[in-house]
Amino acid sequence: MPTFTTSDNVALHYEDQGDGPSILCLAGLTRNSRDFTYLMPHLGDYRVIRLDYRGRGQSGHAADFMSYNVLREGADAIELLDHLGLERITLIGTSRGGLIAMALSITNPDRLSGVVLNDIGPEVTATGIARIMDYVGKTPPFKDLDEAAEALMAGQAKAFPGVPLWRWREQADFMWAPAPGGGIALRYDPRLRDALVGQAGAGAAPDLWQLFDGLREIPTAALKGANSDLLSPETFAKMQERNPDMITAIVPDRGHVPFLDEPEALDAIRAVLRKTA
Repeated sequence: MPTFTTSDNVALHYEDQGDGPSILCLAGLTRNSRDFTYLMPHLGDYRVIRLDYRGRGQSGHAADFMSYNVLREGADAIELLDHLGLERITLIGTSRGGLIAMALSITNPDRLSGVVLNDIGPEVTATGIARIMDYVGKTPPFKDLDEAAEALMAGQAKAFPGVPLWRWREQADFMWAPAPGGGIALRYDPRLRDALVGQAGAGAAPDLWQLFDGLREIPTAALKGANSDLLSPETFAKMQERNPDMITAIVPDRGHVPFLDEPEALDAIRAVLRKTA
């Protein structure tokens, strides 16, 4: 199991597969490297690195939960690139991963050959934030992963119409693990909730549009789930106005977030990769 140790002594797990130009995949807030499972078969000509953030997936939990923040996680990503001896990568960032990409476009633009933002922008809706805070850090009450998959399918029926139960069962396994003695367990440190609450109370949030502007000189694609409750049509339109060279795609029948194996998503990803070739 490949790991490396960060400068503040947290052991981080990563996956490193394939040969060719390098891609770094960064997942959503509570998620992990398995979220890119459906994209991987379409990246056969590339070296694909998938990182589990600190406190997520198979990575170690940080002693200081307040280090679960975008800037520190961005620094972890750069330390991983240094560990692997990689100068530049194309970064595919889902949700939280896209925020990290924006931050890196300011702090380390020379390390980014290209960027794909998966259903994230410089503004997120109050509805989306409320949904996240309703579940983050809380263990779901399901008796097993089969029941969790059925709940996912029912809860996401409107945002993800037509997605079969078998895929939700796989998704449930990506998100949760069987708990000893029954039930399911989180695949992340529940103190992530404490970090979010603490950061929200730390004062005014930074202007993420300034971070987004750092992508103007970097080949970028932005994907939006047509039914997303996190990235609004208004914000998506403003992103296109602010960066008219950005490749954009709306993925039908998807909420937050697209799986990345949809034709629209793949076309946009390939367009960025052609620009970075």
